[in-house]
Amino acid sequence: MDIPINADVQCADGPAGRSTYVVINPTTQQITHLVVQEKGFVGNEHLVPIDQVAETTPHLIRLRCTRDELAAMDDFVEIEYLRGDAPYFQYAAHEYVMWPYAVAEAALVVAEHKRIPPGELAVHRGAEVKASDGYVGRVDEFLVDAANGHISHLVLREGHLWGRKDVTIPVSQIDHIEEDTVYLKLDKRSIEALPAIPVRRRAT
Repeated sequence: MDIPINADVQCADGPAGRSTYVVINPTTQQITHLVVQEKGFVGNEHLVPIDQVAETTPHLIRLRCTRDELAAMDDFVEIEYLRGDAPYFQYAAHEYVMWPYAVAEAALVVAEHKRIPPGELAVHRGAEVKASDGYVGRVDEFLVDAANGHISHLVLREGHLWGRKDVTIPVSQIDHIEEDTVYLKLDKRSIEALPAIPVRRRAT
């Protein structure tokens, strides 16, 4: 199966939101979690274990859980309120307001942290892919062996050096992954010579 990023997500009882990241164990090359942003103007993002994925297409992910179960899953982004330099720092964030009911920016610093399991990495659609001799494209999706959850190929569908064709890169040729960049062992000439692997897609 393929694990699309920025795809619609449906729970067992209806539409849920969109996929924003996949979380990867770089040692085992397994996808461990999917990050789903709930519908709405400011939808929370939740860490969804990969075993909750029932079915995928290039544009849709179906989950086994309900929307209430999704909402109860761990938030992907943790918000931390830090003390600023203003004199009201001795009060908690909820203990005061300022006219006209806005917290002074200097009084409170808001920091966001992604809750990524230890030793794992979050990769989003559009993350850069670099060959040993430079940039080649951006992540579109991953092909995953449904039997064991291991990533088999990285797919570059658009915006890469070889036009409109899909470029499928064996996971064995990934050197390492950082949050916004996938580094390959191959150079550009070797990538161009890779055999084409058909990616089966169907419209939703």
